[in-house]
Amino acid sequence: MAARRWILTLACEDRVGIVAAVSGMLSERDGFIVDSQQYADLDTGHFFMRVVFQAGGPRFPADTRALRQAFADIAQRFGLGWALVEAAAKPRAIVAVSKGAHCLNDLLFRRQSGSLAVEIAAIVSNHETLRGLADWHGVPFHYLPVGDGDRPAQEAAIGRLIEDEGAELLILARYMQVLSADFAGRLDGRCVNIHHSFLPGFKGAKPYHRAYERGVKLIGATAHFVTGDLDEGPIIEQAVERVDHRASVDDLIAIGRDIEAQVLARAVNAIGERRVFLNGGKTLVFR
Repeated sequence: MAARRWILTLACEDRVGIVAAVSGMLSERDGFIVDSQQYADLDTGHFFMRVVFQAGGPRFPADTRALRQAFADIAQRFGLGWALVEAAAKPRAIVAVSKGAHCLNDLLFRRQSGSLAVEIAAIVSNHETLRGLADWHGVPFHYLPVGDGDRPAQEAAIGRLIEDEGAELLILARYMQVLSADFAGRLDGRCVNIHHSFLPGFKGAKPYHRAYERGVKLIGATAHFVTGDLDEGPIIEQAVERVDHRASVDDLIAIGRDIEAQVLARAVNAIGERRVFLNGGKTLVFR
């Protein structure tokens, strides 16, 4: 049986002694550090750290609450923004989708295989198209249509679902609706989106057709946090693949869908494993 582990994440203004204080606190309590990564942003003066640890002796605290109490003095001394969670505790997520199934299907397969670092609590959609897929995987499906003038009510319903399910994350898995600036603001750092790599060159309908007409040689995808600025939030993960003149429009679409699914899953797993930190208008992602 794998040892019970915890993940400590912190962000603060950089100063001398943070790493020593954290490692010293764990050492004094027989904490065994399994993995530790830290980064000092010299441009902004901010410091980020992620530590995975487990019990290493008899002085180790009995539970998560005791660990948090042990860490509180250090957090106050250094003015830390921090979180401490059990590594096995997957954050809950809501997935929003429209008609395209490729990203949702990939997430649900990873969930079924145990390789997804979040727990999908529910699926919401503005179409009924993918209800059968959700039902097959045993995940609650909520049909929340969007019509003229009722977007605020629909977003409010999504917000209530997030609250009712105790979800930390909203995943837009090819959800073909633009969130309002107000709703995006309330989900700051908690909503991740995926889109093809042709932006801003090929916006709107049929981007792969227009990319084909231009003879693009690279296609890919970007996963990012959602902000009030459309498709311009802090980037979490990206990937590209080279194509050439032999690729048809259908080939480009198929390759693009595969990359979108992979990039979104990598971004979601990084968030679920507490590896992603917001750093102004960009992210820091520990590998």
